[in-house]
Amino acid sequence: MTKELVILGSTGSIGTQALDVCRTLGIKVCGLSAHKNIDLLEQQIHEFNPRLACVTDEKSALEIKKRIGNKTEIITGTDGLVEIASMSGADTALNALVGVIGLRPTIAAIESGKDIAIANKEVLVTAGKLIMDLAREKQVRILPVDSEHSAVFQCLQGNEGNSIKAIYLTASGGPFRKKTKSELETVTSVDALKHPNWDMGPKITIDSATMMNKGLEVIEALWLFDLRLEQVVVLVHPQSIVHSMVEFSDGAIVAQLGVPDMRLPIQYALAYPNRPDSGYERLNLLSCPPLSFEPPDTERFPCLRLAIEAADDGGLLPAVMNGANEVAVSAFLNGSIPFLRIPKLIESVMCSYNNIQENYSVNDVIDADRWARERIKEFLN
Repeated sequence: MTKELVILGSTGSIGTQALDVCRTLGIKVCGLSAHKNIDLLEQQIHEFNPRLACVTDEKSALEIKKRIGNKTEIITGTDGLVEIASMSGADTALNALVGVIGLRPTIAAIESGKDIAIANKEVLVTAGKLIMDLAREKQVRILPVDSEHSAVFQCLQGNEGNSIKAIYLTASGGPFRKKTKSELETVTSVDALKHPNWDMGPKITIDSATMMNKGLEVIEALWLFDLRLEQVVVLVHPQSIVHSMVEFSDGAIVAQLGVPDMRLPIQYALAYPNRPDSGYERLNLLSCPPLSFEPPDTERFPCLRLAIEAADDGGLLPAVMNGANEVAVSAFLNGSIPFLRIPKLIESVMCSYNNIQENYSVNDVIDADRWARERIKEFLN
């Protein structure tokens, strides 16, 4: 079980829920990071007394230094994220950042010997091979926090050596599951941010609406569980009760069920291999709705198809796809493009990239991400 924790992205949805878990379990928090939300970070510092806090926005860092004095050392910038990820004392780093900005801090945390509780999808999507190879070399654990990957991880406990036929990643379908393609032409960011089951940050909520989120999870699963692409199946499950399933070679399917509460997979990652009683809401099987499953529609939601194609091609194409997606989602959120242009822009960027398949480095991943962002801005302009 985690004894001392660093949380990268402590003011976001995952970060705040992780701190709730820390309150419940009595986990000491020695490092926190935020971007600009210093009002919330200040509250967190006063409650948890971390030795170190990183504020990546320099102006906000200066402001919080004035507010808290010498209570906690404040560092800043992306270099600050690397420093806090590798700080001494902590045995686990929870990466709850959004985007490829989480890549270098994750590497730094692994290099320093910390276990990684990973909620930052983009790290494994863009550099899964590099991260998993380094984790094996340093003998640290990569503990999934996403509800779907946590479910698979839980289903695999006690099944070491048993052959996996397939894993089933469940998807809620998002807020637009029942909308026709013509109806999707007029949806707004306000509509897209109304997720039916989960309370998440804006970027991941839009990814859920486009189903890119599930595509990213497919790529993550390949690295986390050492699977082939044909072993990962996506099922739309509107109730978000079955968080994912594993089918073994004998035909048995093992599932993990629970209420849609991110504190449960966060707690499993931080308390692993223990299961302490948290007091959180429990699933009542007699009152839960009927459980249904359906195939995803990649014609209405082509982002899932694009992610699978990127995974199939491999190399740096997932990094390119991810970088393009981040810019496209930002453009949709600020009203610059309509919803259905998101996948079109991503596909245009992917098709114009000359992919590097093998022997790439972290710098190559970052360069591919940068290229994709510059390329999609050309299409936007």
